[in-house]
Amino acid sequence: MTDLTEARARAAALDAADPLADRRHLFDLPPGVAYFDGNSLGARTHASRAAALEVLDDTWGTRLIRSWKEAGWMTLTTRTGDRIAPLVGAAPGTVVACDSTSVNLYKALSAAAALRPGRTRLVIDEATFPTDGYVAASVAERHGLEVVAVPADARAAAADERTAVVTATHVDYRSARILDLPGITAAAHAAGALAVWDLAHTAGAVPVDLAGADVDLAVGCGYKYLNGGPGAPAFVYAAPRLHAGLRQPLPGWFSHADPFAFTPGYEPVAGIGRMLTGTTGVLAMASLHAALGAFDGVTMEALRAKSVSLTSLFVELAQAHLAPLGYRVASPLDAAGRGSHVALAHGDGEAVIERLAAGGVLADFRPPDLLRFGFAPLYNTHAEVVALVTALAA
Repeated sequence: MTDLTEARARAAALDAADPLADRRHLFDLPPGVAYFDGNSLGARTHASRAAALEVLDDTWGTRLIRSWKEAGWMTLTTRTGDRIAPLVGAAPGTVVACDSTSVNLYKALSAAAALRPGRTRLVIDEATFPTDGYVAASVAERHGLEVVAVPADARAAAADERTAVVTATHVDYRSARILDLPGITAAAHAAGALAVWDLAHTAGAVPVDLAGADVDLAVGCGYKYLNGGPGAPAFVYAAPRLHAGLRQPLPGWFSHADPFAFTPGYEPVAGIGRMLTGTTGVLAMASLHAALGAFDGVTMEALRAKSVSLTSLFVELAQAHLAPLGYRVASPLDAAGRGSHVALAHGDGEAVIERLAAGGVLADFRPPDLLRFGFAPLYNTHAEVVALVTALAA
């Protein structure tokens, strides 16, 4: 068993050698709070606050409508998408920031289904995030498809000649289990189907190579590890080979080839911009765009290494000090198969989370018994991990 005193010394050494240690000062973390919920809502950056104030006081406040052109508001969606692209293994011009994850998933699944006419099945994970299931059911109804829910391990084998689309969440929101994105995508393609991925718990913490895996479409969240702010715009990716044929169900003036012509007929813009719908929410988009600056100069390899180091230390200490108190690690023990949060199961989990919050330690609870602890590699430290275990043990 690792003694907590020894663990504190080890954590101090790890933090002293942390190549990402200089990123923590970019975040406006409240004093007296240990934050382990970046997998649900990322911490605010100083840059986001400054960007929002700039919009309020300068570009909107004084330049008014001129800012659509002068301040580049019209291109915020694509410029922000290009900042996200390297975090998900995508090329410039293949990611656009807009709408919510749910809306983007609806658009992506619908576009994928339209590209596979005559097929009758939409395959999902039986344990998918509930909203993803709701969206899939709606898309299936619209396109006359049957939703086929299968266990995650059966996803690759579930695609056949009847399958139009296979959709999956790369990192499970409960357990943090990482699914085999390249393998499932390849299996879908072998059956002639398209693969659509949800990267909500991936982007900004777990490496993914959308281009290398030949993923068709993907969506993700802007307010978790990307730190864009509550309800920040999400993003959508589409492989370049699909751009010319994409027909999403919510066309709007922002995805029109000539939005200011105001013609009655709709003509989609070329490229990823055709996944847009309506007017950009500038305040929210400016916050997300600014927050992404925290990733400048940081490789996904460095982020992943820090994430694995944090979660592995927590798992090690949890097994040594918390398992005897009734806690069970409900995430993969092998770091290679685990995302950037760790779930502990405990029968009194919700009450434990409430008691932690009363002491300034913030995490979250998912029914029926999971305590989720997110470890954001840009701002969480190893010393905080030891303090968390100490608080849970107490």
